[in-house]
Amino acid sequence: MNRSPTSPDAAAPGYGSSPLARAARYGYRVPMLLWHMLVDLPLLLLALNPLTGGLRLASGERLDHRMIRAWSAGLMRVFGFRLRRSGTPVPAAALFVANHVSWVDIVALHSQRMMGFVAKKEISRWPLVGWLASRGETIYHQRGSQESLGGVLHEMLARLRGGRSVGVFPEGRTRDGRAVGPFHARIFLAAVEAGVAVQPVALRYGERASAQTLVAFRGGESFLGNFVRLLGEPARSAEVAFLAPISPGDADGRRRIAEVARQRIVAAMDGDPGPSAP
Repeated sequence: MNRSPTSPDAAAPGYGSSPLARAARYGYRVPMLLWHMLVDLPLLLLALNPLTGGLRLASGERLDHRMIRAWSAGLMRVFGFRLRRSGTPVPAAALFVANHVSWVDIVALHSQRMMGFVAKKEISRWPLVGWLASRGETIYHQRGSQESLGGVLHEMLARLRGGRSVGVFPEGRTRDGRAVGPFHARIFLAAVEAGVAVQPVALRYGERASAQTLVAFRGGESFLGNFVRLLGEPARSAEVAFLAPISPGDADGRRRIAEVARQRIVAAMDGDPGPSAP
């Protein structure tokens, strides 16, 4: 997946809008963000308590999971993202794998399906997002530590066997949004051993994924810098495309599953929907 750096969404922040327009967006989004943190967040906390969190709605979904999805969708709206979903997430326990662009990816996925993410340990220290990630069943990994990775794989396997879904970004890190990097096959081992489906998910920002480079972290940009910059960006679409799941029996081992998952995501990013989830 290649994207021209001269396309509108690949230009500098605020392309196509004046500083006044950006200031105006801050003017109404900052109050929306404060409301979401000071009013909606306490309601989410109430739903996360052990007494009510496990209650099941008529749909069968847990109350706390539904509240996390609603809160995440609300945060996407605060940032001007118009959520779209194509395909259907696997209802049973599954390993969801997606391309990785920014911290927004976790929020976008959580708005559609509850899953515990595997994420770098640094995220636990990020304001707001780190706090929510910890309460969203995130599994933290210390980069460069084989011992940590072993513990992550063990926890993933336990959750998948216990009927809970896990979300991972097989590229291992965020990228600049211009291409989908290689997938690390080892992270697929838990799905193979648990015998659960792997469902690729393509995250596309802007029409035809034209805003990937805008949403991505820029060289030297901190989480806070990216957070503030995106808060002032023009409204745009954010599509979460659930692609056809891969059964452990459909591919020969974890490396082949990793290859197929990446191929389907790359095809979706390039505009070829390929086999989609029912």
